[in-house]
Amino acid sequence: MGKKKKVHAHGGSDRSFPVFFNRELSWLQFNRRVLEEAMDPTVPLLERLKFLCIVSSNFDEFFQVRVAYVKRQILSGNQVNCPSGLRPSEQLDRIRKEVREIVDAQYRILHEEILPGLESHGILYLKPSAWRPKHLEFIETFFEKEVFPVLTPIRVSSGSSFPAVRNLRLYIAYLLEKQGDVEDGEEGTERIALIQVPESIPRILFLPTEDGTVAFTVLEYVIQKFGARLFPGYQVKDSLVFRVTRDADMGVDEERDDDFIDAMVEVLAQREQSPAVRLSCVGGGEKLRDSIVARIDLNMEDVYEIPGPLDLGSLMSLVSLPGFEALRDVPWNPLPSPSLPEDESYWSVLSRTDVLLHHPYESFHHVVTFLKDAALDPDVLSIKITLYRTSFDSPIIQALELAARNKKQVTALVELKARFDEERNIEWAIRLEKAGVIVIYGIAHLKVHAKALLIVRREGNTVRRYAHLSTGNYNEKTARLYTDIGLLTSREDITYELALFFNAVTGYSAIPNLRRLAMAPSGLKGRLLTLIEREIARTTKESPGLIMAKMNSLADTDIISALYRASQAGVRIFLNVRGICMLVPGVEGLSENITVVSIVDRFLEHSRIYYFQNGGSEEVYCASADWMNRNLERRIELMFPIDQKELRKRMIQLLKLYFKDNQKASILLPSGKYVRKKPEKEEPFIRVQHVLYQEMVALTKNSEKIEKKEFLVRRKYPEELPR
Repeated sequence: MGKKKKVHAHGGSDRSFPVFFNRELSWLQFNRRVLEEAMDPTVPLLERLKFLCIVSSNFDEFFQVRVAYVKRQILSGNQVNCPSGLRPSEQLDRIRKEVREIVDAQYRILHEEILPGLESHGILYLKPSAWRPKHLEFIETFFEKEVFPVLTPIRVSSGSSFPAVRNLRLYIAYLLEKQGDVEDGEEGTERIALIQVPESIPRILFLPTEDGTVAFTVLEYVIQKFGARLFPGYQVKDSLVFRVTRDADMGVDEERDDDFIDAMVEVLAQREQSPAVRLSCVGGGEKLRDSIVARIDLNMEDVYEIPGPLDLGSLMSLVSLPGFEALRDVPWNPLPSPSLPEDESYWSVLSRTDVLLHHPYESFHHVVTFLKDAALDPDVLSIKITLYRTSFDSPIIQALELAARNKKQVTALVELKARFDEERNIEWAIRLEKAGVIVIYGIAHLKVHAKALLIVRREGNTVRRYAHLSTGNYNEKTARLYTDIGLLTSREDITYELALFFNAVTGYSAIPNLRRLAMAPSGLKGRLLTLIEREIARTTKESPGLIMAKMNSLADTDIISALYRASQAGVRIFLNVRGICMLVPGVEGLSENITVVSIVDRFLEHSRIYYFQNGGSEEVYCASADWMNRNLERRIELMFPIDQKELRKRMIQLLKLYFKDNQKASILLPSGKYVRKKPEKEEPFIRVQHVLYQEMVALTKNSEKIEKKEFLVRRKYPEELPR
């Protein structure tokens, strides 16, 4: 287990706890917490289904990236390279065990609770065994007219290479037996053939009903039922639905500056045929299954047999099925910010005050409007922006194109290496260049993960800069689902340093020496360590220091070690870490002053907020970076201060509220397990996301103007949030 610390555990006996949790196993604990939302009977049924879908989607990325990485480490010598002290082979064994437990629970909940519950409300999932004659007639007609013309059977000849099986696509394997006098040039009578389930046809097939209910099945079952029609002269002896997950953690050739887009396209193509890391399958006998496993070069330990259907993530569309509002959460639509009144320009507001936006409680439409106003304003001279992830039909991209057409100098740093968004970002980069935007394709050997927008505007005889800095992406779709903090400001000290930042990442400027902002990989980690050490220096027994931090992941060992030193010095530390946490809290003599909680709720907690008491001169920062080695040493990130007194006060109150949650919060134990936090006796129930939304609703005087499809602003606002 590597380095451990012996401590006095609860119950009076001595136990040893690791100094660092394993990153991969910690992430699996996070996916367990997502699953717990699907298991919670107080959550509406379709929302529970949503969380089951998220569990599957999370696993897809985990296997493509993290499991693939662990497997490569095994092939490279199986040396210990994890602070937890686990060899890669030990990690993989534990990963497999944990994943099987989670997947088993996931499908048990699906088949024993969620599907029966949906059926009782009129949503029926029908497997082939439940198809009645009217269903069969409809399905057969659908197959003949819509599916059969699209399908392409692929023979798997003995001794030849296996056909290309694409990453994360559904396939059906058939075990066939040759009949009569059929001649196909091969010996023996048994054959194997593959059919890829077409992505051009919706996977969910709704079936006819007569009683007002909704009935559905899945496309692969339709193909299995009638697929034998593609193999005349052969008898189908067996069939198997399967899906292969491949290694997607491949780097691009960073030296190919002149054709970097071509290099990225090559990486995307390679991803489709990279080494397999997982096979998921439904049905089929051992003979057919083992043949597929051997041909894609996997072991049985990498096979996950499930009751079906495969790939629950693709069932997410059922969550928004019309007519079943009672089975979903009551909508929490984004609200207009009280700080940006309709009858005053953003330039005027920001000339006298900073504005803090808390998404999705406050609408991201304000950011879109800010950029569109800049695109149309004749006094705006230039716009600079970093783009990491955007939506499919991004209004941000449209605003940048509009600005370029209006003769603004527009510069967009588009990060082509944003994993799983590479193809979309390539399309955006090409489109922006065609519109006249200066496009920068990232930084060699580093990902640009900072979220920043800088607008330069002429005002009279001077030029003024306006900025938007954020913890989240410029994606209006995820801004309705993720919690993030955005700062709008025209402060000269901030905007000047942001201009230096853009000069550094778009040109040949040396890495700037920033004082107000902190930039990774050049100074952010050092700044954080300095802030922690300062808290240690200013703490006393009578007046202990205080650190509160909220982030997605905590995995940097230097930061963790500094937090251990702070705990040992008496600093109180409260960490809200949504996902990976390698820090071990609550260990006597090491981390007894550290509390770690995690919140999983209807919105994905994504904001990064860092507070340091600083002997009473409190400081609050927001950042694009988590406290992970990759963020602090291998990415371009930005941390920015919240200086304005009222806004800083608001952030401190927000952090404190996160640690009061006793409905959706889980506490991390020294063992690495999480337990759901419960309210103390006579303590009120506190669900932080609900509290935050209700606070915003209370500020909305004209509640009928809450955003639905389009953003509707209010005309009058109170001056500040309730305290």
